[in-house]
Amino acid sequence: MQRMQWLDLKFIVGVLCLGSVVFLAAFGTILSPHDAGEQNLLMALEPPWNFAEGHVLGTDHLGRDILARMTSGARVSLAIAGAVVVISGVVGVLIGSLSGYLSGTRDMVIQKVVETFWAFPPVLLAIAVLAFLGQSLGNVIFALALQRWIPYCRIARAQALTIRSKEYIAASRIMGGGTVWVLRRHVLPNVMASAIIVATFTMATAILAESSLSFLGLGVPPSVPTWGGMLAEGRSYISRAWWLAVFPGLGIFVTVLGLNLLGDWARDQFDPKPGINLV
Repeated sequence: MQRMQWLDLKFIVGVLCLGSVVFLAAFGTILSPHDAGEQNLLMALEPPWNFAEGHVLGTDHLGRDILARMTSGARVSLAIAGAVVVISGVVGVLIGSLSGYLSGTRDMVIQKVVETFWAFPPVLLAIAVLAFLGQSLGNVIFALALQRWIPYCRIARAQALTIRSKEYIAASRIMGGGTVWVLRRHVLPNVMASAIIVATFTMATAILAESSLSFLGLGVPPSVPTWGGMLAEGRSYISRAWWLAVFPGLGIFVTVLGLNLLGDWARDQFDPKPGINLV
């Protein structure tokens, strides 16, 4: 079996980028003594590196600490992206594996449903769902997961179509293995490697989509600090308070970069390469 290349530059940079965001989400409250919603108009638009008052990354137009709000935004982004990945991954892998394994008419019907969902632009679909259901954390997760199960489904279906013709699948059927047993024992384990790769990219796009929705005012409620909401607030002060938009934008950039690098690394590890014998 191919050995994992843990010293690959993509893996190292990706872990550093994503690890820094996870560290901020987990221990950001230790670094900043202020609450994310605490207002102090006397300290409004304080520049970064104000260590005397404890505002390491400065304050916004209402005197709220940027580091505390960055910490809250990191938690919201990671929580939403993680929930979207789990929900869409489970739904997509199960539907795709079942569709490819059953094939025939049932496969065609399932793929028509997939094509129907695939026809809608992801962001527009999320905007329509949130405009109808309203702003809440659960609605944002539902809106983002509503279409992101499709890549899992298509990949799982393609692999299931290949696996179902293998001799060990026929042997399992002869020995009395039912559809659920064959899927659990043979199909799903072969799909998991590809699903992990898709999950990293799905998490990155979910963070971008959540930030875009928050920027438009359609994400989580305004009382919850998010990176997209901070960007929207900071655009009015970009000429005299650059840190309002730069730091949340940097948080989005570092997170998405780390996830994409880890996704590329995982794809390099799991994809068969010419000239490598896999045992």
